Amino acid sequence: MTLRFFARLREALGAEDTLPFEAGLTVGAVREALIARGGRHAQVLGRDQVLRCARNHQMCPEETPVSDGDEVAFFPPVTGG
Repeated sequence: MTLRFFARLREALGAEDTLPFEAGLTVGAVREALIARGGRHAQVLGRDQVLRCARNHQMCPEETPVSDGDEVAFFPPVTGG
């Protein structure tokens, strides 16, 4: 599975990463696996951080199941004016 990061997450982690696919994963479980890596991953993806997520270019809740070959993206909430 391909992981993409945007905005400040991209600055901290780079634009792209990978994670081996496991049956039964959800977007939230992917986030937890990344947090478990520790270091910068834990800092910028930690549960104290408000983040948005998407699966295959569609916004989704963390309960969304992930399939083999999916792209999962994380980014901070966007504000503008």
